[in-house]
Amino acid sequence: MSQNKVGAVLIVGAGIAGIQAALDLAESGYLVHLVEESSAIGGTMPMLDKTFPTNDCSMCILSPKLVECGRHLNVRIYTNSQVVKSEGEAGNFKVTIKQKARFIDLDKCTGCGACAEACPVKVDDEFNQGLGKRKSAFKQYSQAFPNAFAIDEKTCLYQTRGRAKGKDICMKCVKACQAGAINHQMEDKEIEVEVGSMILNPGFKVFDASKLDYYGYGKIKSVITSLEFERLLSASGPFDGHLVRPFDQKEPQRIAWIQCVGSRNAKIDKNYCSGVCCMYAIKEAVIAKEHSHIPVDTTIFYMDMRTHGKDFEKYYENAKNQHCVNFIRSRVYEVTEAVDGSGDAVIRYSTEDGQILSEQYDLVVLSVGIEPGDSSKELAKLLDLKVNKYGFAELETLSGVNTSKEGVFAAGAFSGPRDIPETVIQASAAAGAASAILADERGTLVSEKQYPPELQVTGDVIRTGVFICHCGVNIGSIVDVPAVVEYAKTLPTVVYATEKIYACSQDAQASIKALISEQKLNRVVVSSCSPRTHEPLFQETLKEAGLNAHLFDMANIRDQCSWVHMNEPEQATEKAKDLTKLAIIRASMQQPVQPIFMAMNHTALVIGGGVAGMTSALSLADQGYEVHLVEKDTSLGGVARRFSTGFRGEDVKAFVADLVESVSKHPKIKLHVGVGIKEVGGFLGSFTTTLENDERIEHGVAILTIGGQEYKPKEYLYGEDERVMTQIEMDEALVKHDPKFENAQNYVFIQCVGSRNEENPYCSRTCCTKSVKLALKVKTKNPGANVFILYRDMRTYGYFEEDYELARRSGIIFVRYSENDKPVLTKEGNTLVVTVRDHVLDRPLEIEADILCLAAGIKAPADGRKLSKWFKIPLNAEGFFLEAHMKLRPVDFSTDGVFMAGLAHSPKNMEEVIAQAKAAAGRAGVALSKEMVESAGLNAFVDKRKCTACGTCEAICPAKAVTVDLANHVASVNDALCKGCGACASSCRCGAISLRGCTNEQIVQMLNSF
Repeated sequence: MSQNKVGAVLIVGAGIAGIQAALDLAESGYLVHLVEESSAIGGTMPMLDKTFPTNDCSMCILSPKLVECGRHLNVRIYTNSQVVKSEGEAGNFKVTIKQKARFIDLDKCTGCGACAEACPVKVDDEFNQGLGKRKSAFKQYSQAFPNAFAIDEKTCLYQTRGRAKGKDICMKCVKACQAGAINHQMEDKEIEVEVGSMILNPGFKVFDASKLDYYGYGKIKSVITSLEFERLLSASGPFDGHLVRPFDQKEPQRIAWIQCVGSRNAKIDKNYCSGVCCMYAIKEAVIAKEHSHIPVDTTIFYMDMRTHGKDFEKYYENAKNQHCVNFIRSRVYEVTEAVDGSGDAVIRYSTEDGQILSEQYDLVVLSVGIEPGDSSKELAKLLDLKVNKYGFAELETLSGVNTSKEGVFAAGAFSGPRDIPETVIQASAAAGAASAILADERGTLVSEKQYPPELQVTGDVIRTGVFICHCGVNIGSIVDVPAVVEYAKTLPTVVYATEKIYACSQDAQASIKALISEQKLNRVVVSSCSPRTHEPLFQETLKEAGLNAHLFDMANIRDQCSWVHMNEPEQATEKAKDLTKLAIIRASMQQPVQPIFMAMNHTALVIGGGVAGMTSALSLADQGYEVHLVEKDTSLGGVARRFSTGFRGEDVKAFVADLVESVSKHPKIKLHVGVGIKEVGGFLGSFTTTLENDERIEHGVAILTIGGQEYKPKEYLYGEDERVMTQIEMDEALVKHDPKFENAQNYVFIQCVGSRNEENPYCSRTCCTKSVKLALKVKTKNPGANVFILYRDMRTYGYFEEDYELARRSGIIFVRYSENDKPVLTKEGNTLVVTVRDHVLDRPLEIEADILCLAAGIKAPADGRKLSKWFKIPLNAEGFFLEAHMKLRPVDFSTDGVFMAGLAHSPKNMEEVIAQAKAAAGRAGVALSKEMVESAGLNAFVDKRKCTACGTCEAICPAKAVTVDLANHVASVNDALCKGCGACASSCRCGAISLRGCTNEQIVQMLNSF
C-alpha cells in the first residue's frame, strides 16, 4: 500500500455498475475517472424493455442516473476509451487510457442528428442486435450520454477511403453539421491519470447461439436470441415496441423460449448457470402478451426453473397462474424450419416420461447465457488478475468484491453472471471498499457544484411551461400526446406547452433549462412517468435554470394512464389531460420552499452482530467513521458460528473468529453485546437509540443486519426422531463425528421444506447448494453410501452448477417430486421409510433412510417488526425488509439514513451477505461524508390562530414530528422529523395544519376544476 495516496478512483465500464459506483464515490468526496469502451454510457440496461420482478421500464429507471452521472462535477467520463497500461500499487496507481477518435467535438455537438440524416452509409445496428440499421454517423440510443453523435471509423466512407488518400470522399456530414462539430482529422490520444484505487465492471457478452447448430440460430429466421427479443419489445427498438417477427413483420401468435443456451453445458465448457435466464424468459413471456394486439401463446422449455431471487418465485407463480405462460420441463433435441413455407420453427423435444414430441412456433427465443467479453479478458490480463477457467475474474474468498490485486475491486458480471440488484450491490460495495483505503484523501480533489442565484418570482404573473413525454411508445402508443399538449395550451397560466420523445434524456433536460429562460417560465409541469424515480431529476434542472426546485409538479401519465388503460386509449388520453390539468393547477399555487439544513452526526449504528453486521461495521470504521455495533446475543457471529465450511470450501469458523477479533480491536468500533434495543427516535443525521440498559447512542445513520431464522419443520417427524435433522444440524453433526453417522448407509435429503409453499411463498436460495455440498461430504467420507436428494427444481445457480454435476457423477441420486405430491415419511418399527413418486419411472419409490436431512427454509427475523416501527421502515408480506427500489436501491430503505444487509433483506449465501454488508456500509458512508443534512422543506405547518391543541395531529403522526405545546395551547412541527406525509393535515378538524406543496387550498382548487 502506497503512503502517497490519491483521492481519485478509476472505474472501468460505465454500465449500471460503473454508474452506481461512480455516483457513490463522487458523492462521498472522491474524484472519479469513468472509462467506457463504447460511445455512450449505460451498458446493457438501455437495451432491455422491462425489468423483473417489478416490470419497471428499464430505460425509465436508468435514465435519471445517466443524467446525474453526466452532470456530476466529480465524474470525468471517457467514452471510446480503454485502459492500456497500469503501474503502481494500491493507493497510487498510474493508469494510461487510450481514447479513440470520435470525429465529433463533444463541446460543439448539439445532438441534432443532421449528420446521421446526411450520411449515406447504412450498417447493422449493434445496439439493436443487428435487427435494424444505423448510419456511420450515429448515437447509440435516444437518451444516450453524452448526447452527441459519433462516427464509426470502420464504415465511414471518408475514414476508410478518403483520409489515407487525402481525398474529400463523401464529407456530407461535415456539410450538414451547422454547429461545425465534425472533425475528421481527430486522432486517438492517450491520457494518463493518477488514482488510488480501481473498480472493474466491464460487463459481459451473451453466448453466440450459432455455435450450437441444432438450435438453428442464424439459419432459421424465426429463431432469435433473448436480447434480440428485448429489442423487439423495447419502445426504442427497431419496431417501436410492436411485437412482430423481424423478417416478415408478422405478429406471432405462438412463441417459445428454450432455456440454458450456452449455460449448464459441460460439452462446450460452459458448466455454470447464468442465473438470470429463467427470470428474463418469464418476464419476456409475460410482457409479450401485453405488447401484442392479438392473443399470444407463450411456452418456456426448461430443465430446472431457477427463480431464486427476492420475489422471483411469486413472479413465476403469477406467470403460470395469472398470465397462463406454459412451462414444459423437457430436453430439446433440435429446432428445424417448418416445411409449410410459413417461416415458423419446429421444436423437437422429449418430456420427462420419455415421449418425443414436436411443436411448431411462429417465433423461438433462445435464452442465451452470459460469458466474459473480450475486453474483460484483456483487462484481467493487463492487470495480472486471477481468472477462473471460464475467464471471469476470481474474487478473494469471502470478500464480496476483492480481486487478486490489492486496491482493485470488481463489480457486476466481471466476476460472474449477476442480475441488476446483485450488480448494484457489488458496485456500492466496491465503492465502499475503495473509500476505505482512501479515507484520508477524501475531499482532496473534488469540486463543489455552484447554482445560479435563485430567481425571485413571488408576486410575478404565473407563467407555466408544460412538457408531455411520449416515453417512446410507453406512453405515446396509448395516450394521444399531441392532443394532451394542445389541451394544455388552453389552460390558465400555461404560456408554453410541447411534447418530448424522452423528457428525462440529457438533451430534453438541456431544452427545458433553455426554455425556462427563453419563455420566462416560473412554473414547470412535466407529464411523464413516476415522480418517485424522476422528480429529483427535473427539480435539479430547475435549480440549474435558477428556479426554486419546488415550483414544479409532475403528472404520472405512464403508470396511471398508458399502463393501466392500455386497452382504452381514448379514456387514457382523457385521464392524461385531467392529470395534467391538476398538475398545472397545483404548480400554479406552489410557492418557493427553502431547504432545511441540519448538522450531520458522523457516527453510525449497526444493529446485529453476525457476519453482515461485523462486515458493515469494519467497512464503515475503515472509512474513518465511529461505529456502535449492537448485538442482543451474548456473543458475536450470529448463525455463522454454526457453519464449518463455506460454499467454496472456506473455513467459516476461522473467518468468523477473525471478524470478531477485528471488530473487538478496532479503535473506531464500540461493541454493545448482550443488550437489545429499547427505543429509537430521530432522522438522518440525528438519530437517538436507547438500549435496554438505558445507554443512549447518538448517530447519523443506521444499518440493520439482524439476520434471519431457520424454519423449524413441523413435518417429517422433525423433533420426534433424532435421525431427522435440518441442514445446519447435519453440518454440525458431521463436524462432531456424531455416532449416528458411523453405520448410516442410506441418506435422504428433502428440499423445499418450509419454502415455496403457501406459508413461505419464496425460494430460500441456498438450500439446493447446501444439500449438494452435504451430500458430497457424505460421499467423501463414505463412498459406498446411498445418497438421495428429493427436489422440485435444483437451483444450483452460478458456479454451484459444477457441484451439481460432480454430485451426479459421484453417484448421488436426484429424484424430482411435484408440489402436489410431496415425499411422505413413515416409521415402520424403528425404520424410517421415505416414499416419493419418481418422475421418470412414474411410480412410487420407497427408501429406507438412516439419516433424513430437511432443507429447512430461511425465515424473516423475529425482531423485524419492532425495528420496522422504530425506524419507520417497510416490510414485505413475508416479513423481510423492503428496499427503496428493488433494482437500483437494493440496500436503502425509503427512510433516509437507514440501510439493510444480510438475511433480514432476503435469503442469500455468505459471500452475498458480505457483498451486501459492504454495500450498505458504502451507501451509509455516502450519507456520513456530508457535513450537513438537507431536508426538502415540504413539511407540515400550523396556523396558530385556528389550532385548538386537541392533540389529534400528535397522536396520528407516524414520524413523531408533531407535539402539542400545552403552555401555549398550540401544536408545533419539528421540521427535521416531518416526512411530509400529510396524515396530520388530513386529520385536523379545524383545518389548522397544512402541508407545504400540498395545501388545503391547492386540493380544493384542484377538486373544483371538475
